[in-house]
Amino acid sequence: MLWTRWLVLLLCWGATGSEQQADERGAVPAEVRSDSRRERSPPPVEPLDFGFVPAAVYNTHAYYEPGSMGILFHMVHAFLYMVQPNLFPKDLIVKVIQQNMGGIKIEEWRKPENVVLLLQWIQYESGFLICATFGVVFVVLIPIIAMCFCMCRCCDNCGGEMHQRQRKNADCHRGFYTASLIATTIFIIVGVLIALAANHNISSQVKSTRRLINTNMRDLKTFANNTPAQVDYLTAQYTTAKNKVLSDLDNIGPLLGGRIHIQLEKSVIPSLDTALRMAGAMRETKEALENVSSSLEVLQDGVGKLQASLSGERASLSNTLSDPACTNGAVSHTCNTIRSTLSQLGINADFSKVPDVNHALANVNTVLKTDLSNIVQKGYASFNDTPRLVKEQTKNIVAGTSVLKGMLDKIGAEITGFSKMFPVEASLANFTIFLNERHKAIESYYPQIDQMDFYRWIACVAVLCMVVLVLAFNILGLLCGNCGYDKQATPTTRGCLSNTGGNLLMAGVGFSFIFAWVLMAIVTTLFVVGGNVEKLICEPLANRQLFKIIDTPFLVHPEKRNFLPGMLFQNPNIDLTLGGMYRECYDNNGLYHALQLETMFNINSFLNRTVYNRDLAKVFDSVQVDLQGITLLEQAGRDNLINFANSGIGQIDYQAYLTEVNKGVTLIDLLSFCSDLEAQADQLPRGALENALRGHASSIRSIHREQVVPLEQAMSTLHQSIKQLQKTSNDLPVKVTNVLSAIDAAEYLITHNASHVVKQETKAYVQGLVGYFKQYTEWVKNSLTAEVAQCKPISNIVDSMEIVGCSFIIDSVNTFWFGLGGCCILLIPSIIFSVKLAKYYRRMDTEDVFEDSPYCDTLTRFPRASAPPSYSVW
Repeated sequence: MLWTRWLVLLLCWGATGSEQQADERGAVPAEVRSDSRRERSPPPVEPLDFGFVPAAVYNTHAYYEPGSMGILFHMVHAFLYMVQPNLFPKDLIVKVIQQNMGGIKIEEWRKPENVVLLLQWIQYESGFLICATFGVVFVVLIPIIAMCFCMCRCCDNCGGEMHQRQRKNADCHRGFYTASLIATTIFIIVGVLIALAANHNISSQVKSTRRLINTNMRDLKTFANNTPAQVDYLTAQYTTAKNKVLSDLDNIGPLLGGRIHIQLEKSVIPSLDTALRMAGAMRETKEALENVSSSLEVLQDGVGKLQASLSGERASLSNTLSDPACTNGAVSHTCNTIRSTLSQLGINADFSKVPDVNHALANVNTVLKTDLSNIVQKGYASFNDTPRLVKEQTKNIVAGTSVLKGMLDKIGAEITGFSKMFPVEASLANFTIFLNERHKAIESYYPQIDQMDFYRWIACVAVLCMVVLVLAFNILGLLCGNCGYDKQATPTTRGCLSNTGGNLLMAGVGFSFIFAWVLMAIVTTLFVVGGNVEKLICEPLANRQLFKIIDTPFLVHPEKRNFLPGMLFQNPNIDLTLGGMYRECYDNNGLYHALQLETMFNINSFLNRTVYNRDLAKVFDSVQVDLQGITLLEQAGRDNLINFANSGIGQIDYQAYLTEVNKGVTLIDLLSFCSDLEAQADQLPRGALENALRGHASSIRSIHREQVVPLEQAMSTLHQSIKQLQKTSNDLPVKVTNVLSAIDAAEYLITHNASHVVKQETKAYVQGLVGYFKQYTEWVKNSLTAEVAQCKPISNIVDSMEIVGCSFIIDSVNTFWFGLGGCCILLIPSIIFSVKLAKYYRRMDTEDVFEDSPYCDTLTRFPRASAPPSYSVW
């Protein structure tokens, strides 16, 4: 385990420990309290791209698929579950280990607690004990039964008498025994094939074991060779964070100034926007006043001319209606109607009494001589110049970048020096040499392993040949007996082939008695060993229950809590378990995280002296920004706004204008008057009067087109301008006061309260710089957890051991005794059926004969165990 210790030292440099986490947790409440006072959260720190840690590619695939042998393995597992259905006795094993830490002593088992444990263990092993007892009884009884059987046959009993009674159902019995022996033989052959397949599987998987060993060794070498490159990559990526910090310091104006600008603009920009809108309102007011003045002149002049035109047209129309033709009774009514409407031809609106706006226009022109828009734009420019102002005020920091760069380079050198404190390359070189030597040592055992496996294979085949020998006698006996059997022959006259078949069957019986107990002894031994290994080691290893036993607190010593850290680090109080380490390595996480080295090697103090040192903090804390030089609105702009409020547009009599505008130009719509006049003319007889009235209507239309329409357009312009002026002048002093108050508030914020914003954003800026280092340390921690020194080879070694020990060997051994045990059990019915069937194939010494009785008229049959008797008359 020496390589584990130096590897622990190698990896300890790059993780953030519990103290930094505690500092961060302690800083959280303060940050939360400060966040509650902020109007917005600071922008997130720009994420850095540290690239990807050089990954190690491992070739071992610790997975085994048994193929067709899997069916046999499942059968054996099912049989073992039937024999031993109890759950894994974790608590029982733990108690046994804890109560016998000083070694197993016979006298200790007399204690009540040990007796209880023994009884519990017997209860757990009850299935194996019953089966083992059966095997032992089999081994003991078979030789005794064989001896008794031989002695019994020597006394012409147990089928030893060479005489066969003839019965009517003899053929039925012979057929039954033949079929039964054939079925038994077939089952024995299946058992032999199962055992032979298991035997061959062990030999074939021994070669696969070499592949697993080679790939695991290669993975360990890859693990050792890639770790230094990964560590060097972690240390080299400090340059990424360092360069980003230097870049942000070089661009402190745009970055920090931009932060301050964004924070202040929510109060400054709206105030400047209102001042800029007020400058636009001044220009619009001037345009509206000019429109009112020009429209008023047009209306006053046009109304006078319209009045003269309408008066002349009214007089001319009156003269026309004075024509004698209007005295005619039929026409006079129409003329009187027209004459009654002449008074409507007149002016309605009178603009001569409306006051002008020249005074207000002159005042506004005076106000506009000062370009308020330009002044406001200067305020925008002054505020937008915050980044430059920040850059100017922090030029000492930028100028001292070389000093800061030297400090950062020193930090990087310390990090690299810390990683070089341990003899990484030399240790890894030694570890690689160690692996190569171990690999060669293992390979040197391959010939011996092959030789031992060959001997094992020969031994298993020899054991199976015992069963095959019995099978050979059974099969040959069945072939000879069935082929040589003659129904017409009597037991004493059976042929040689039939007799040979019977003798072969009895030979099979003899060899069955000779080999059965030996085979059962082998089966019982392999069953007890292999079955318990499967139930107590392989199955718990597959479902990781075995790790729970090893990880049981205080298992090996009452004062040592955990076994694994006590063995690796001589500190059994670390919460490190074998199962947890296996899971981490199985997920291909880093060895640093799998061994929980953060509890052993806390580098937080090192990080505080380097990345978070006080000298670097002083440089960052020296960032100071003063915004006193920002002016949003000059005094000329303020005076301009006040003069605009006092320009007199609020004293204009807007109601007088609106009253006249709403009256209309004429008393009546001239076009309607013309239409009515033409309708009246249509009622008159054709003649000069009609034509004269139509001429007047045409003249009035011409007056409307040429004079009334321009006046209406001027009135519309006047109305719009008056409305706009009225809207602008409404509470104008209050509006100007609000604009000035907003500007004053923004300037007060900049000159007096901006220090809080500056400190806040400066702190956020510095936190961003420190955040780059935090990203680096967090990336190092995550890389150590998941990417550096990925310990998949360790879990692969455990899985490979499970595959070799359990899947390759134990499953095959259990399958071997399973098949061989079935053969042993089936030898019993094979013996019985062979003895019974041999009676029908062997040539008997005597047979049953039937004689004719001279004392009866009918034929009387007397069975005898001899040849027919002779009489004196013969």
